[in-house]
Amino acid sequence: MKTSDFYYNLPEELIAQTPAEPRDSARLLVYHRDTKTVEHRVFRDVTDYLKRGDVLVVNRTRVLPARLYAHTENGGKIEVLLLKRLDLDAWECLVRPGKKCRPGVRLTVNGELSLEILSVTETGERNVKFFYEGAFEDVLSRAGTMPLPPYIHEKLKDPERYQTVYSRENGSAAAPTAGLHFTEELLQKIKDMGVELVEVLLHVGLGTFRPVKADDVENHVMHSEYYEVSEDAAERINAAKREGRRVICVGTTSVRTLETVANPDGTVNAGSGDTSIFLYPPYRMKCVDALITNFHLPESTLLMLVSCLCSREEILSVYDIAVKERYRFFSFGDACLFL
Repeated sequence: MKTSDFYYNLPEELIAQTPAEPRDSARLLVYHRDTKTVEHRVFRDVTDYLKRGDVLVVNRTRVLPARLYAHTENGGKIEVLLLKRLDLDAWECLVRPGKKCRPGVRLTVNGELSLEILSVTETGERNVKFFYEGAFEDVLSRAGTMPLPPYIHEKLKDPERYQTVYSRENGSAAAPTAGLHFTEELLQKIKDMGVELVEVLLHVGLGTFRPVKADDVENHVMHSEYYEVSEDAAERINAAKREGRRVICVGTTSVRTLETVANPDGTVNAGSGDTSIFLYPPYRMKCVDALITNFHLPESTLLMLVSCLCSREEILSVYDIAVKERYRFFSFGDACLFL
């Protein structure tokens, strides 16, 4: 299968630059896979499509202020993006420009944070060691900025708008953006309906930023990301699968987490570690029954993942409708519900 098979034309003006206010006022495209029909709603209407006994799976990760602006001893400017924690003071990072950042190079961010390049990975990232005093998260909160995607050019007024309301555990370089549409009030309404809310964890890393450069989809290599599925989460998901209740994922990160630990019968195993799972057709979901997600970039791994819910042709048809209906795309854009 060719990467170009997942291309679609998107007018630039449809790329959302700011989040919807309030969060749940974004539009919602609902696609019924059984009838191949589309509905156009508002996100808070998602409750019309949920029912008692459903399990709604969310990713509790929280985005770090992971973008740092450093300089070399000669004054050269370097951008550093934290990707994955390797040790207490060591991180895997995306560094630009990379030519100036060979092993042994020291960079200064500000008066309280500096770093040294330790090594270069096979895919060109840098393993670095940070030097600071106190708690790293506190230092980072002062030195770093929110790592918005490169297609967002507007400055984010409130950094919390790039966090889900249920984010709890620091570690991501990007937000699990499907969850940005939920408010505390909407989540409470969903719980009051008898829908179970189950948390998993996947710290979003380089896979979100890396385009598919291979001509053939099969030749693309995913970057690994850290995940956790607790015993409680696995038990609740498995009970739903045994009883024929739906498992509905919020976002592609939740999908990747569950499908990483899924068995052929759709049940899941508790566990943690690194996953580099890459989902693309003709893969069929083992655990996931439905998905709430955003509109994804052309030729992206996320668009390929969503195509596993039905078919590439159906997804591109849905996207064509979304473009014609002037939906807002990407991280701060509108949402889809695939039933």
